[in-house]
Amino acid sequence: MKRILIRSGKSPFDVVSPEKVIQHNIIGTNAGNLIFSDAVHKMLYTEGAEITSNRFVVDPSAADRINEEYDVFVVPLANAFRPSFERHLRTLTELIERLTIPVVVFGVGAQSGLDYNPERLAPLERTVKRFAAAVLDRSPSIGVRGEFTESYLNSLGFTDVDVIGCPSMFLNGTDLWVEKKAERLDRDSKIAINASRSALGAGDIGGIVQTNCERYPNLLYIAQELKDLELLYWGDASEWDGRYSPMPVHRTHPLFQQNRVRLYYDPVTWINTLSDYEFAFGTRIHGNIAALLAGTPSVVLCHDSRTLELCRYFDIPHRRISELDADVDPADLYAEADYDALVKGHRERFDRIVAFMDKHGLDHVFRPDRDNGAAFEARMREIEFPPGVQAWGDDDSELVQRLGRLREDTRELRKQQAVSERRIAELTKQLQALEKRVDKEVKRLRTLERDLRNSPYRRVRRVVGRSVRRIVGSRRS
Repeated sequence: MKRILIRSGKSPFDVVSPEKVIQHNIIGTNAGNLIFSDAVHKMLYTEGAEITSNRFVVDPSAADRINEEYDVFVVPLANAFRPSFERHLRTLTELIERLTIPVVVFGVGAQSGLDYNPERLAPLERTVKRFAAAVLDRSPSIGVRGEFTESYLNSLGFTDVDVIGCPSMFLNGTDLWVEKKAERLDRDSKIAINASRSALGAGDIGGIVQTNCERYPNLLYIAQELKDLELLYWGDASEWDGRYSPMPVHRTHPLFQQNRVRLYYDPVTWINTLSDYEFAFGTRIHGNIAALLAGTPSVVLCHDSRTLELCRYFDIPHRRISELDADVDPADLYAEADYDALVKGHRERFDRIVAFMDKHGLDHVFRPDRDNGAAFEARMREIEFPPGVQAWGDDDSELVQRLGRLREDTRELRKQQAVSERRIAELTKQLQALEKRVDKEVKRLRTLERDLRNSPYRRVRRVVGRSVRRIVGSRRS
């Protein structure tokens, strides 16, 4: 039995509630993470494998237990080489350095701008080098997303790099078929849109969402972030406060008001939903990959290197969001998109990720004597997963507002508490340092006092003093 520990938020077979997702951050702040971790889980789901999710828990002190209980640590990653992920990357590296079992990294990526300029990654250099060195001490190569990440690691001195794209694109194995269901899109077409907050600085994604939610009444916004799930589940107080944004980040947005927002944290329901749509577009790479896996045409609006290098590697139709204005029409994107290169090149890219798994000694379902994922799919069909999470209705509006206010107040209190705890920790460190300095000074003064007592001057004074006292005493007598 091959015992595999995989970095993921949950097993594909786990049925969880929205409350649990929020409480334990099972999606790792973004539901797209579960698409590629599910894909890797399926690839490795053989009869002789026992796969355990680490629930995104990375604890270096657990290394001895992991070495004893597992045979390999499999690490599907996304854009891990970015400043906001550095702290977690350091912790993950510390764990890997303590492991004696093989470590296999799937699809890691570096995040920069559309110009592929690596300068903004300079502060991460030491951390990334340490991570790559630790992995390559336990693995023949590192699997990366695309050309930019390969070039970046090469510039740091690491040449054992395999470009394999993102495992999510191989969730269906060799099967990938994308075709247009209609000659053209019209006002009544079912369209899915996705958008990321991080794209706001690269283009007018808010304006694009706003324009097209008015243009297409059947447009559905598919959210992915934990913040979005909290907003859907708890609501907010934006109507009380008068907050509004062209991006659907408040309940005052028309997409919330018209119940046209969904979030799926099970890839199977996400993909099944998109199979009924005619087109999907937006800045979310995995939001668009979910559509392609469903056979639905999609176009990615690239806003950084992580989306651009994956689109280039897989030949996914894409546009740079910096070149688009708010009035861009998905009907035009649909008409311009060509999926021939994506579909025709899929087998070669599939063979590449299979060769990667073979190189790392991983048994997988795509070997000639395996089932091509049939057992995984059969088990998935036996499970009833929850539908996408949607916003509360108008009948609950007053309660939504009250809960939203309570949630926001609680979140603000938590922020203040976190600031206070950090300040207390800083003051505690300063106090401990001061105590050490005081102890050191006390020891120094005691030593100085001892040395002074034993100095030649003090010895002479004691001898002379005794003589003087004897003379004075004899005269008195």
